Amino acid sequence: MRKGTVPMPSHRQPTDNATTGPRPGVDDAEAALVEHYPRLVRLAYLTLPPTLGRHRRVLTAHATVQHVLPGARKGDQKARVPGQRTPSGSAFAWLRGQVLRAALTHEQPTPWWRVRAVRPRTGLPLVVGLRLFPRADGTDELALDQALSTVNAPARAALALRVLEGLSEQAVRALLEDAGVADPAAAVRTAERLAAHRDGRAGKLLATAEFDPCTVQTRPTDLLRRRQRSRIAGATVAIALAATVLAVSLPGDGSPERSVAGVRAEGSLYGPAGTAALARALDPALLERAPEDAWADTSRIDFSVWPARGGRTDDTALLKRALRVWGGPGPAVRVSATPGTGTAPPTQPPRLLYAGDLDGAAVVLLHDGQRIVRYAEPESGPLPDSVKREGPAPETVKREGPAPETVKREGPAPGGGTPSLDFARADQADLTTAAALAVSRTPDGARYLLAPWIAGSATRDLLAPDAPARGLDVSAEGVTDAVPAPASGGDCVAWPVMALRSSERIVERHSFLVTDLGDPAPAHLTYTPPPGDGAPARGPREATAEPALLSWARTACALRTLRGSGVRAVNNWVFAEQPLPESGGRAAWVCTRADTWRGPGRILVQFQRPASVPTAPGTVVAEAGNTASCGRFGQHILAGTRWKSPSGKWFLLAAGSRDVTRIEAVGSVRANASATTLAVRAPREGSVRLSARLTGGGGLRAVG
Repeated sequence: MRKGTVPMPSHRQPTDNATTGPRPGVDDAEAALVEHYPRLVRLAYLTLPPTLGRHRRVLTAHATVQHVLPGARKGDQKARVPGQRTPSGSAFAWLRGQVLRAALTHEQPTPWWRVRAVRPRTGLPLVVGLRLFPRADGTDELALDQALSTVNAPARAALALRVLEGLSEQAVRALLEDAGVADPAAAVRTAERLAAHRDGRAGKLLATAEFDPCTVQTRPTDLLRRRQRSRIAGATVAIALAATVLAVSLPGDGSPERSVAGVRAEGSLYGPAGTAALARALDPALLERAPEDAWADTSRIDFSVWPARGGRTDDTALLKRALRVWGGPGPAVRVSATPGTGTAPPTQPPRLLYAGDLDGAAVVLLHDGQRIVRYAEPESGPLPDSVKREGPAPETVKREGPAPETVKREGPAPGGGTPSLDFARADQADLTTAAALAVSRTPDGARYLLAPWIAGSATRDLLAPDAPARGLDVSAEGVTDAVPAPASGGDCVAWPVMALRSSERIVERHSFLVTDLGDPAPAHLTYTPPPGDGAPARGPREATAEPALLSWARTACALRTLRGSGVRAVNNWVFAEQPLPESGGRAAWVCTRADTWRGPGRILVQFQRPASVPTAPGTVVAEAGNTASCGRFGQHILAGTRWKSPSGKWFLLAAGSRDVTRIEAVGSVRANASATTLAVRAPREGSVRLSARLTGGGGLRAVG
């Protein structure tokens, strides 16, 4: 079995059919649909675009399956005699093909005049007054759901057909091609990559309740908005009836402007439909507050279990100002957002994380499930009129979309300045990425509010790997002393980081490092050691041991280029080690990958030659953005550079990750090596193209 292939579950009947088969009779199709209904609905749900939202995806998945039954045709009655019945497997294969074709059309651009012909009717089932969504599971399922949202519908469908239906690659390609997919092979390749999620457990994860649209939870819709719409509808009907009666009973001027003006005047008493929901979300009395020990009794460790802390959590006036500014910041408020973060008002009451006075400013931290919002105002002195006014400005109710990304992320000046509003993404946070939030920034450094599960804190310098960590004082409210920020310019002589340790009530002796990259949440630093001889592939681990600290000592200063870009975590992967020619010592090839909160990653490949100074930076040989390389879904890499030996000769060096079996160079140098590294004499200049072969037979080109 090829690597990444997930076998078909044993409880499924074999359905590896490359075609959808003949059109079955109505009774045969209905019997197959009822028997395999959960499988078909799950296939439709996984294929439909995540942009529909979970409620609409659930309903659309059920409607898609329910509307693929064939219509009755002449001769179906005769076809229902026992000797003429279509085998149930063939009927199911036909239905599966129809469901696949219908679900794929929801993400394909279709002209409006062809929508009805191409896309099936999905009017029923219809749910009024309730929101339906699958039950939430653990962090692994959430991570897989996020990965699925980054690929297209054919890839999601191919993954479902491979790991849930157990079809072969050939059968999946045939089904996708029959459904009108332009590049089925690419979809299958992407599905194979996704199948390796969480060490190949994607099949087991897709079978959980997180992706089961037949096992759902219910919640009410916005009750205030629903009530308001009912009132508006009732008032509109009453006014329309009154206008009709007046038009019939009163002679004379029958101008339509008179009745329309009356409807507009009456409707203006209620305002837009979204105003009530917005007012509810901006009500400080409705702010969510987690219990003090909620973090110790849940399997979901993130910002949703932070209790409200600070000396002004009961200051209604401050909380009201913070929420009002979020709902509609005036021109005097400085607004900033990390890339990919929206600045729209909340749609429901957010969670209060902190409210207090720090370094001459009143600070409020809020969390709406997707974003961290930091409001800060001068602790003393006058406030702008736009902050003091009651209620959001009328035009801000309609404001939506992200703020310009060019705004600098600098907080208010201590003891003065204008109010500020900072937005940052925080979805999919976990024990390490939700461990701290910057609550105040001064010339002395940043002060952090630590997560309630942090039991120990210290600081250390990445450029001094042999120096011990120093203790970091934390107040009773969970706020640290100032931690010096890494210098953004000039000489890179120090790189302070926080060393945090989680409570044993969550995990025993778990320590990790985070660093300030200018965003509200510090970035989590990890380390992947070089591949061992015959050992299985190694995953990222905490950057606390000596090899990790030595690696980061030579890489830390490269983190400068990541400031303010919304980085969630950075991993240093030593993907190869290479003995240098002429007894030049042993060099390391390191790929530094930065993952952002919004998904795309950025990599930097360094060649680290032997050095007498432990902090000597490596040579950057390649970099790339918006790539999966050096991550969970891009585990193969190849890179090269030129190197001058102690005798003054020039060599072409290249190295690949553990699955590389052969490296080839063409151009000004023609050479090959059946190994993970290559070293040949080469001119100092000249174009060279590097490629490699992998264990599974695939090819690989050098990054950059």
